[in-house]
Amino acid sequence: MAEKRDGLCQDAVCIDAGRVYDSCADKDCFEDLRVYFNEHDQQLIDCAASARVRKVEVHHVTIDVEALPFNRGYYACDLTYCFEVTVELCIGRGQPTTTVRGIATTEKKVILYGSEGNVRVFCNDGKLADFCSAPTEIQPQQSLPRCCVQVADPVMLCAKLEDARSCKCYCCPPPDCCLCCCGGLCCETAENGHVLLVSIGVFSIVQLIRNVQMLVPVYDYCMPCKECTPAGCSDSPCDAFRKLSFPVDEFFPPNSGCKC
Repeated sequence: MAEKRDGLCQDAVCIDAGRVYDSCADKDCFEDLRVYFNEHDQQLIDCAASARVRKVEVHHVTIDVEALPFNRGYYACDLTYCFEVTVELCIGRGQPTTTVRGIATTEKKVILYGSEGNVRVFCNDGKLADFCSAPTEIQPQQSLPRCCVQVADPVMLCAKLEDARSCKCYCCPPPDCCLCCCGGLCCETAENGHVLLVSIGVFSIVQLIRNVQMLVPVYDYCMPCKECTPAGCSDSPCDAFRKLSFPVDEFFPPNSGCKC
């Protein structure tokens, strides 16, 4: 039955949406990860006198969800982080620096609660199919929750060159899906060569999500109250500039708001 609140008619409707059953926030420090390069760039690494990391980005995260046999409703999320590392090399005194890109990977496991579901889901995914075609089947074996990983920009903590013979680093070869960053296959380091080790800080949130049907209150359809601005605006560049607010914070940096 519909109810009125604040002059609006409220009704209850059933929607299908993703519900977050469990989540966790982590602050990880991955130390001494080996950076892999292709054959050409690895030769430059072997000859380099020093190296400085210019940028590090999360290129890809491989996620594998598996149910725990000893604890029903809980799942192990195996995460493989793939970092793209841009390095500036100094080959020798008086020579120009050279920029190369490599791949560093590491693994992490998280256990979260994702509830239980033993149904098989069939959906046409919004696509028109022929009369004789089979429907699209999603997860036919078991209904696993969906794992979502949110990662902030990683923080480069440390980078160093070491001799390959004395290196005792954590070596995790990159998967095939990450090899495009370094321009080909990663090669092994010669015994008299160098390896680049990096330490990276990562802030992340891991969620287990499962689609459920929920009853939610609905007041009305939401119609946009703002008109679309045409692409060819009639205002002159100076008129558009005058509408901008003065950037006070750029001239007077704001306080942190914390009173020590």
